[in-house]
Amino acid sequence: MSAHFDDIERQARLLPLKEKAALARVLIEELDTSIDVDAEKLWIDEAQRRYDAYLKGELEALSGDDVMSRARSRVTAKCL
Repeated sequence: MSAHFDDIERQARLLPLKEKAALARVLIEELDTSIDVDAEKLWIDEAQRRYDAYLKGELEALSGDDVMSRARSRVTAKCL
């Protein structure tokens, strides 16, 4: 890599966590040329559908800890 790249990498590593995450998001968005312009609207519609189902008692709410535990278990199982 170039010295310029090395300098930018060094500076990025010194950023606070939130700024690193924001920088990563910007870089990934710039690299991803297959962005679906309707994706945000689709996610909002899905969130609304799930919230409505929750209010009607059709969907159970889970704690954040339970959700993260389940997600970790699924990722771990796929990595084995």
